[in-house]
Amino acid sequence: MASTFFTWLRSPAAREYFFSTHFWGPVANWGLPLAAIADLSKDEEVISGTMTTALACYSMVFMRFAWRVQPRNYLLFACHATNATAQSVQDARFVNYWYFGGREKKYGLVDNNTNRPVTEAIEAAKQESNEVSSTK
Repeated sequence: MASTFFTWLRSPAAREYFFSTHFWGPVANWGLPLAAIADLSKDEEVISGTMTTALACYSMVFMRFAWRVQPRNYLLFACHATNATAQSVQDARFVNYWYFGGREKKYGLVDNNTNRPVTEAIEAAKQESNEVSSTK
């Protein structure tokens, strides 16, 4: 098996592949999933839900493209599958932090009477701000 691979590696078909956009496009594109994987360890406060969702959708669209193009581009498919997975995990972290009490748990602000005091305080401040601005 290894000898077959090395025989192919010395062939004109291999040179044609390695000097094509079928190879260099996905190689250059690996920056996106590598950055997404690196961002998995960052604080949830800095995650952009809109951008993360857009990048996940973008990668899903290009996964389909990589599968449908002839010949199939498995390297591009793997790149976008990795990115879609990492972005989906980031999206889950974002939703958990901002909408399911992750922020309150992080700062230890959850008590037994209310589950989301920080969110309620922010909403109360916005409501009070709207009342003050409407009286002017």
